[in-house]
Amino acid sequence: MITAYEAASGIDVLTSTFPVPGFGVVPINAFVLHGPEPVLVDTGPVVEREEFMTALRSVIDPADLRWIWLTHTDFDHIGALPQLLAENPQLRILTTFLSVGIMSLSDPLPMHRVHLINPGQRITVGDRTLTAVRPPAFDNPATTGFHDDSSGALFSSDCFGALLAAAPENAADLSDQELREGQVFWATLDSPWLHKVDGAAFAKELNGIRDMEPALVLSSHLPAAPGSMTQRLLASLAAAPTATPFVGPDQAALEAMLAQMTGPQ
Repeated sequence: MITAYEAASGIDVLTSTFPVPGFGVVPINAFVLHGPEPVLVDTGPVVEREEFMTALRSVIDPADLRWIWLTHTDFDHIGALPQLLAENPQLRILTTFLSVGIMSLSDPLPMHRVHLINPGQRITVGDRTLTAVRPPAFDNPATTGFHDDSSGALFSSDCFGALLAAAPENAADLSDQELREGQVFWATLDSPWLHKVDGAAFAKELNGIRDMEPALVLSSHLPAAPGSMTQRLLASLAAAPTATPFVGPDQAALEAMLAQMTGPQ
């Protein structure tokens, strides 16, 4: 079920939770930035595209949208994209060259409606200036988030996500232990390359976010986090490279889980 809540003035979150059996749930978020040129950040999971459109209509008429910021092309980010483009001829997509290339293998984007942007570049949309940012951790090389100068919010895509027992609307409602363990686990699962990263180079990436001093951190996979939590978020992520690497269940574990689910025959 997809629900909506307001993370800050002019910013709505469209959210659902995806269960990871044996590990908890991960939030899946998209965002609506209201203003003269409204922006939708990602378009929900493919399996929930109809629910997503219903939730989107509860906070804005899709015909009023002017931009979609596509952070990357994973299936939990592109669900309603084709429908939105078909319904709204004014809608344009902000994304990267690599995202366009990946989408061309399944559902090609109309190039006359694409605006390419790279990390460090800026675009003004209505009363907001958005600066593209490559997050410190990601699972898709096309990933590009952004900082919104109007709200001070950092949209970090998958970075800072967490596997949780339950997902509140405000990350501040999580205990320090819940947040740290959930974030570290997610980072080792979603960005396993962190175990091979140069420590000094990674620290520099984290400092880039610290220097940004975001007023709000909006991750695709974490409840909205006030800027006062940024140091906690960065500390959790800094612990990921030396954490135990994630190893998924093997076939024997799968058979055990299926047996437990089905019970005695």
